[in-house]
Amino acid sequence: MGAVSNVTFEPRCRNHWHVHHKAVQVLICVAGRGWYQEWGKEAVEMKPGTVIAIPAEAKHWHGAAKDSWFQHLTYHTQMEEGASNEWLEAVTDEQYNRLP
Repeated sequence: MGAVSNVTFEPRCRNHWHVHHKAVQVLICVAGRGWYQEWGKEAVEMKPGTVIAIPAEAKHWHGAAKDSWFQHLTYHTQMEEGASNEWLEAVTDEQYNRLP
């Protein structure tokens, strides 16, 4: 298992679409409210206590709600040799603004 990181997003902040190759990423919301979304699926609201295991090779993003700071712990598990991250295009304002 990889090291645990504590990540904080200010309101409306989000990362780009990305993929974790050969590793499962786990997100644990510890404060605020945010979103997680896999490509082609509906976004999932994250509140304290929400845990999401992101399958290897799943294109996704995560970040804060429009009106809330968001903090999550994250780590990688089931890591295979050659595990890596691939950063892709930005989550557009149009995509993000569709969220409630």
